This record gives sequence, C-alpha cells and structure tokens, in this order.
Amino acid sequence: MEKEFVDRATGIHEALTQLRDSLDYAQKKSHIEQIEREQGEPGFWDDQEMAQQKIGELKSLNSVVGPLDEAISAADDLAAMVEMAEEDEELAAEVPGEVERIETMLEKLKLSALLSGAHDAAGAIITINARDGGTDANDWAEMLLRMYIQWANKNDYKVELIDRQDNEEAGINNATIAIRGPMAYGYLRGETGIHRLVRISPFNSEGKRQTSFAAVDVSPEISDSVEVEINEGDVRTDTYRASGAGGQHVNKTDSAVRLTHEPTGIVVQCQNERSQHKNRATAWKMLRAQLARAEEEKREAADAAKYGEQAKTGFGSQIRNYFLHPDQRVKDARTKFQMGNFHAVLDGDIQGFLESTLRWRAGQPIEDDDDDD
Repeated sequence: MEKEFVDRATGIHEALTQLRDSLDYAQKKSHIEQIEREQGEPGFWDDQEMAQQKIGELKSLNSVVGPLDEAISAADDLAAMVEMAEEDEELAAEVPGEVERIETMLEKLKLSALLSGAHDAAGAIITINARDGGTDANDWAEMLLRMYIQWANKNDYKVELIDRQDNEEAGINNATIAIRGPMAYGYLRGETGIHRLVRISPFNSEGKRQTSFAAVDVSPEISDSVEVEINEGDVRTDTYRASGAGGQHVNKTDSAVRLTHEPTGIVVQCQNERSQHKNRATAWKMLRAQLARAEEEKREAADAAKYGEQAKTGFGSQIRNYFLHPDQRVKDARTKFQMGNFHAVLDGDIQGFLESTLRWRAGQPIEDDDDDD
C-alpha cells in the first residue's frame, strides 16, 4: 500500500487529538449527559421556555459531539484497515477512499472549532433595513429577508418573524427575524454590514442600471440566564400604533413598542404582536441581544488593538456585492469568495459565504483580488 495514505491516516489521528482539545470535547460530552439527566427529571417541562432553551442547547452540543464521535470511530476503523491492508490487496484498494472521506469529515469539524465565540451557539436575531436606492432598496431588503429564511429552511432551523414594516410601493422598510438552530449566531454573525445590489431596475421605466443598499444587523439571542447589564433609566420607551395588516386590533391601540438605549443610541422596535405587553417583552429581548453584541465587538476590538490587527467587525461597512447586470455573480468584499449563480444565492445557498467569513474572522489569509467592483 502507498506510503502516502499510511501517513495521511496517521495525520488523521493527530488532527483528531487536537480537535478534541480545541472543541472541549470532554466538557461538551459531560454537558450533554447533564442535560439528558435533567430531561428525565419530573417537572422538566413545567417551564416550557427553559425546557426549549435546554433542548436547543442539547442540539448545538450534539451538532459538534456527534460528528466528532463519528470521525473518531471512523479513524479507529481506518487504523485497523491500514494494518490489515498490508496482507490484503482488496482492503488496500479501499484505504484511499476512506482516507479522503474522513479528511472531508475533519474539514467540517475544523470549521466547528472556529465557532467558539461566547454566543456562537445562540440563536440569531437578524434585522434588515432598506437604505439608499429608493423603492429598489425596499425590494432588495425583502429579497435579503427571503434569502435568510430560505437558508434557515434548508438547514432545518426555525424562523420567527419578530417585526416587519412593509413599504407602500414594494418591499419592506425593515424587518426582524429570529433564526434558531445549532450555531445559528456563529454562522450568521459575519452577515452584519451593508449588502449592495446592482441590477436593471424593475421600477424604472427607462430600464436603467440601479444600485441599491440594505443594512443587515445580526445579534445573538441571549437567554434570560445570561446577565446583560442594562440600567432601565437609560432606556426610553415609546408606544405607537402598529402599521400594516394584523386584524381589528392593529391601528386602534398603541400596541407597537420602540426602545431607545440612550447611552449607545441603539433603537429596537416590535409591532408583530397585538399585545403591547408581548411586544415590549420581545423588544427588551432584542435590546439585550444588541447590547451583548456591542460588548462582544468591544472585546474583539480591544484584542485586535493588542495584537496590532484590524477588528473584523463591520456594521455600516459594505461587505458583499450582488450583481445581476452586466453579469451575474455575488462576491464578498472581505474574503473575495464569489458565486456565479445569483439566483441560487438568493434562494438561500449562502453556506460558502458563511464558511469563508468564519475562516477570515479566524485570521486565515485571503487572496488579493484586483477586480474593481
């Protein structure tokens, strides 16, 4: 059997040993066992919100530990196969394919190791705002909203609409959704920033090329057990009448709630529920999420300054360009990753962008690109 594959099989074992440490395998395994014990206790489902939170936590843990267990088992089988292959030619012929299969598993696990931020396992709260570009920008914001919902559906994540304000002519002024599933925030946090669309405008009778902008903001959905310091005296509460469809109750009472955190200028709003009480509770959850994200960015900026690097955060900076004219492509301004199928991306095929951004955030070098977009 070729020495190359024997060496690669040995390298797989060494890589798995490192991954067990970097992924805190033993601690995660112990945490899974603890939650499974709690599930078996009477009264576990009495507090539905807490129970659902625990189930979500269990899914996130299993999404890392399960594939790692599978890779460890496959690597053990591979070691036995390599040993026996010295005397069995048929078995030796199977080794290269098995080495490549396990190496592919390892690449996915290495990606999991990059999802190690304080809130990466949490759900993601995504807010999309139409920016410059008139009606085209409103339409573009709605296209992005659909893109993230499609990505969530493809990955079996749950989506909840928190707030949506439609534009009178087309599209949306803004919308907020929660996406819940294993490592939702870890994958989506790099989507924060300005998304730019270039196309022939469907709203322009002259058929001119139009550039539109939409801002995406992603925050972690923080559980009540996580402490986020907020002085209630710093928060201004405004109530107003909700707009858009929503039944008899809408537009007749001040059910919509807007919270303004005056020290930071962070503003959140919710009008999706008919009850002001529910909208207020959701708005506070959104505010906690944004303040937690702001604290996370401060820590990252401080770490970057310490090591003389540029912080890899970018709300307000342009992160991705989507072209429908003159050619079709989508290109990330940070990682240079691009796809030629515009419509596939808008149908939720954004995993390549999410993974390349994860690697970029972890400090992996990106190739130079001289294209002038």
